Amino acid sequence: MAGSKPPKCPVCRGPASQQWAPFCSAGCKDRDLLQWLGDGYKIPGPAVSPDQLADHFASDSGRDGED
Repeated sequence: MAGSKPPKCPVCRGPASQQWAPFCSAGCKDRDLLQWLGDGYKIPGPAVSPDQLADHFASDSGRDGED
């Protein structure tokens, strides 16, 4: 597509690398992963306890109608 801008790294906003897509380097890829693991990124909603998760996945309601 003519005139389209190259993708940018979501972490540092530098030019993305095809090897590390959508990031520019292994460093930015690792930094993004650490944000997820360290609660730097959060999905909105109420907190869920490990017991609630276990109950959800143990029940049929957590299987989306599968038998």
